[in-house]
Amino acid sequence: MRDQELFDKIDLHLIRLLHTVLTERSVSRAAIKLGMHQPAVSAALKRLRMLADDQLLVRSGSGMVPTVTGLRMIEPSASILRAAEMLFTDVRGFAPTTARTTFRIAASDYLDPLFLPTLVARVKEQAPMAHLEIHPLYASVDYRHQLAQGEIDVVIGNWPKPPDDLHMGRLLGDEVVCLVSKNHPAVRRGWDQDAWLKAEHVAPVPYYPGSLGMIDEHLEGLGLQRNITVRTPYFALIPSMVASTLLVLTTGRQYCERFVQRNGLVILPSPVEFPRMMYYQLWHKRSHTSAASRWLRDCIKTVAGDLKKLPEGSL
Repeated sequence: MRDQELFDKIDLHLIRLLHTVLTERSVSRAAIKLGMHQPAVSAALKRLRMLADDQLLVRSGSGMVPTVTGLRMIEPSASILRAAEMLFTDVRGFAPTTARTTFRIAASDYLDPLFLPTLVARVKEQAPMAHLEIHPLYASVDYRHQLAQGEIDVVIGNWPKPPDDLHMGRLLGDEVVCLVSKNHPAVRRGWDQDAWLKAEHVAPVPYYPGSLGMIDEHLEGLGLQRNITVRTPYFALIPSMVASTLLVLTTGRQYCERFVQRNGLVILPSPVEFPRMMYYQLWHKRSHTSAASRWLRDCIKTVAGDLKKLPEGSL
């Protein structure tokens, strides 16, 4: 079959079905996600197999796995869908109430435990047919590459020095404080810099390669080092760890205030002076003028601003 004849037999729906089947690795799960009947998905997969002259998805044990050809098709098919989504969204202009756009956000959970739930609620309220994908930030994740490739639309987090090759929007600044159990000796006796450095600290795993994290980078600049005895990528679980130990969490006040009433925790001032913890959203120039992306960034900025107005202990 000539290339042009093959191209004429492929439409955008077939590309979406191909990508969904390959990523879900299941015809039944793909049918649910696409809102189709399973026999229709099976028939379309049969057509795709004929067009590709490959099985694309084969059985392995109790599940299904993409073939080598199928694996090669995942990223190109995703790229086609992202390009089509951006093309037609921006041509028509972005109308939240009718948009079926998929927004992809990479975010740390350092900001505020209410931030992502509040953002999801706002997006779904104003753009009820839109889809949201929340991606984590880990040191192994190359968010610059993901932004450049359109795999994510915006990254939200805090950086001592935000990268200068991306567009940036400031969300908020926050005072650095310490969260401890109400039974921690420092609650009764107080502490100085030396006692704070020697205390047992819990710290999150930095979410970009080569970073010590904002707290430890500042300490290094002062020639100081704290005693970190626990590191974890699960930032949302740290308050519970602190509540039942003598661990110290040093982070933004806004995050800590969500936990003090419920978990028997106490906020103490840090005896080491830190600059304010700054939170930003970052995006690539490829989406800078996109109407849908601008709308999403406005939502993020509004939610970040509104979180300051919520009372303590709102969890």
